[in-house]
Formats: sequence, C-alpha cells, structure tokens
Amino acid sequence: MIQPGVYPASATPFTEKGRIDRNGVARLLSFFEASGCQGVVLAGTNGEGPSLSAVEKRDLIQMAQPVKGSLDLILGVATPSLDEAIWLCKRAGEFGAAAVLLMPPYYFKSATEQAIVEWYLEVLEKSPVPIIAYNFPKASGITFRGEMLEPLSQHVNFAGCKDSSGHEPNLVEFRQAIQSSNQVLFVGDETLLLPALKAGWSGTISGAANVIARFLSAIVRDWFEGNRDSAEEKFKLALPAIQALRNSTQPAMNKACMASLGLLERSDVRLPLVSESESGALKILAIVEESVGYGV
Repeated sequence: MIQPGVYPASATPFTEKGRIDRNGVARLLSFFEASGCQGVVLAGTNGEGPSLSAVEKRDLIQMAQPVKGSLDLILGVATPSLDEAIWLCKRAGEFGAAAVLLMPPYYFKSATEQAIVEWYLEVLEKSPVPIIAYNFPKASGITFRGEMLEPLSQHVNFAGCKDSSGHEPNLVEFRQAIQSSNQVLFVGDETLLLPALKAGWSGTISGAANVIARFLSAIVRDWFEGNRDSAEEKFKLALPAIQALRNSTQPAMNKACMASLGLLERSDVRLPLVSESESGALKILAIVEESVGYGV
C-alpha cells in the first residue's frame, strides 16, 4: 500500500561523461529522506525519464535500492511499448520498488479511451508491483477522465493516480472515481496542493520538491496531523516559490538550483533539453529564500 506524503520527482544526476551518477543518487535520496519525504519517484518527468534507456531505468532503481533508507521507491515508466512497460515493471519488482508511475502510451494519441484502459489493464495484470496511473496531457497528449479511472480502480494491482494536468475540477472527479482507501491520489501541480488535500487527496509527486522538499513535507505532515491552519499558512508562504519554479524551464531549472544549493555536482541535462544558467537559478533561489528560506 502506497502511503500519503511528499514524493519528489527526483532529478537524475549525471557524471561529466553523461552517465547516471551513482554517488549523486545516494546524496539526493539522503536529502529527501532528511527532508521528511515519504518516498521518491525515479526516472519520472523531472528525472528526464524519456531520455533514459530502459536499461538505465533498471540500473537507476537497482543503484537506489541499497541507499533508499526509509524512502519508498517508485519507478517512472513512460513508453508506448506494452512489452517494454511490462519489462520495466518486472525489473522494478526485482529491485524492491514500491510501485511504478506509468504514463499512457503517448505516441498513440488517436487511440480510443477504451484502448488506453485495456493497455493499462494488460500492464496491471502482468506487473509484480502496483501501478500508479499518470495523467499528464501536456506531455502524453492523452487526457484521463474519471470514467477511465473507474475500471482501473477495480484491479487489485491499481495503486492510484498522479494528476499533473493542472485541471482543478479533476480534484473532485478523480476522487469520486477512486474510492478505495488503499488507493492514492497525488497532485503534480503543486499550486493545487492545498485544494487537493482539502478534496481528500494523498499529497504530491512533486518536481518542486527537488528544491523545497522540507517545506512541502511540512505542509502535508501538518495537514494529516490535523494542524490544518498551520498547513494553510505554510502553503501561502510557499506559493511564490512554487510558482517561480513551475514557471521556469523544467527540469533544467530545478537542476541548476540544486547545483547552486550543493545538492548536485552538475546541472547538465540531456539533449534535446538545454541547461539553465547559474544566474537564472540564483534569481529563482532569491524568490525561494524570500518565501521559505534556503536549505529546504
């Protein structure tokens, strides 16, 4: 069972030669654990998952396993290949992932909703780990509706949904579609974090948590501990930082900010992405400092 909380959509650290930096992964996981996060998503959108090969994704979950501490590991899977998606789910199971965050088969934008549901059901049936459906129409070209989630939610291997659409009506629609207390709903657009919590959602899988993990964790922790006024005040403080991070080029700006904060040795991103400048990162971090302070 996936637990509520904050799950950073972790950046993927690279070496000078462009390979995954094993030591960098260990440092990031230690930072996220110390920041109060429940778990972490590897090779997701902010982790440049589409730029990683299937073998690299397998290696990433394998190298993260011995250094995860108390974090739950979730592997991001974004591929239109049914066989590759199932293969990655099996590798995630081998190396102790708690779940897979699965984007729909994005190449096939003309596929019917029923075909998308059947694609997910095939993966659900063959995966050894639970599946979290990932609704991100801007990236996938495929939009989930509540009617699509309902049949998936009946499968024993369905763990829940992440919604990065930024479409606020989904907070109610998806909550109605997913009724089980054993299934989670994570918001990807952190500007909707407080409305999502009020609508009964489970927390966030967050790109901004690469930079402000501790503050986001405090908001969600306060909420679930019943300190609702404190959660609301902290959310108001964090909102300018969240907006500044979300309005910048991601994941490049997250990596530039993380490098400036000493969380990453390098801010490199893989082509076709382009790295952000240190000066740009410092402008964003000035807003972060004013909102919630450094070291968060």
